[in-house]
Amino acid sequence: MTQGRRETASRRSRSASGGERGAADTAGDRYRAGARRTTAEPLTASWEPELPKRERPRGVLRTYGWRVYALPVMLAVTGLVLVQTAGEKSTQVTADAASTANQLAADAGAPVVTEQRATPVDLNIPTAELPNGGAFTQAGAGTWHGVPGSGPKVGTGQKFYTYTVEVEDGIDLSALGGDAAFATLVDSTLAEPRGWTSLGQIAVQRVEPDFPNPSFRISLTTPDTAHRPDMCGHSIPYEASCYLGGTQKRVMINLARWVRGAVAFGGDMTSYRQYAINHEVGHAFRNGHVGCPEAGALAPVMMQQSFGVANDYVAQLNQAVNLHEVKADGLVCKPNAWPNPQARPAG
Repeated sequence: MTQGRRETASRRSRSASGGERGAADTAGDRYRAGARRTTAEPLTASWEPELPKRERPRGVLRTYGWRVYALPVMLAVTGLVLVQTAGEKSTQVTADAASTANQLAADAGAPVVTEQRATPVDLNIPTAELPNGGAFTQAGAGTWHGVPGSGPKVGTGQKFYTYTVEVEDGIDLSALGGDAAFATLVDSTLAEPRGWTSLGQIAVQRVEPDFPNPSFRISLTTPDTAHRPDMCGHSIPYEASCYLGGTQKRVMINLARWVRGAVAFGGDMTSYRQYAINHEVGHAFRNGHVGCPEAGALAPVMMQQSFGVANDYVAQLNQAVNLHEVKADGLVCKPNAWPNPQARPAG
């Protein structure tokens, strides 16, 4: 409010009604309760015109004069200031939460994309490029069909998760053994002694597609469907799988990566596919991304190994999408598919 408006408000306060209305200012302005007196207003002067004694107000109005009218207005303006302040704090909390959207603690809200953001960025990370290899379906129907099958409970952990296996409609997996081959590798990966259940906290069980409300769905998905903004998105120029939280609770395995793998894994397609399952299911278990802890060590399964096993590359990618989970410290690890690689492998 400008000085001219404040003086106008002061003159209006001396009207017969004695009322003063507070207004909400635009961005950056603050509310002022009442108007400041000018140097022309004596500190002890009444703000009411002098009346004959018989016409002077009595009681509270006589004692406090204009303050009787000003007090409700001041209280109302104070309330508006408190609401505005609370709104500013709420906005900050929302912004802070958005900066850690990849952490699955936000699972109860909208879908959480664990690999990419919505704004396109320009990157050049050689180890993140999709390798050459077999053909794959670029675009499916955007719907999925369940793969029949269920299995026993695996693990003794108190955190128990059920899952189904799905394939997007329009994908032809005949060259890779069909839908059943995909489901079999999912099951064997999650049952593997080096997997998540070997750590003693988690138990899993595959259930039939019509099982009500499974903990999550593991869905083989075409790149075009994965690129949708409501799915994994495509803010970086590299193919990626992801986990969607919220109401979807869907592990999205990108078909392009399933067929071609990742540079870091060379031609070891089985190991890469096991990694992709364990990494994205790890997000469903509320695990976030990490970097390489020591030069030459096996990469943690929650490292973004689809993009490389060098912290410098992964940090560059993370910073481009406003995440800072991995530091560019020059450390390089070896590819690894397992949460507990020191355990004895199956068979």
